[in-house]
Amino acid sequence: MFRIIVFSLAIAAVPAATWAQEGDAAAGMDVFKKCMPCHNADTDKAKIGPSLYGVIGRQPGTVEGFKYSKAMVEFGQGKVWDEALLKAYLPDPRGLVKGTKMAFPGLKKDADVVNVIAYLKQASAAK
Repeated sequence: MFRIIVFSLAIAAVPAATWAQEGDAAAGMDVFKKCMPCHNADTDKAKIGPSLYGVIGRQPGTVEGFKYSKAMVEFGQGKVWDEALLKAYLPDPRGLVKGTKMAFPGLKKDADVVNVIAYLKQASAAK
């Protein structure tokens, strides 16, 4: 519970202007190249990680046929990947979901986060 409170306070401390910017899907596609060794966003085919095609609006840890960590399945209970949850997750996946199998350290630049989200939103809309 303490971690949730601390995390919530940390998110609240992020300047609103940082997250208010609209992402650039084209720039996000370029940033997504860091994710491509493990994820697809333009097909539903899994790689090392699950496909992110249609991720917006999907419950975390639920792609059929992909074996998620227990931590990700539990994290996903009652949640849906939306812009706010992705903004919390993408900078530090392992910090938010302790025990996740995902080894990626996260996107450290706020602009990269919002641009990748814009790209994923665009790819999800195409589904």
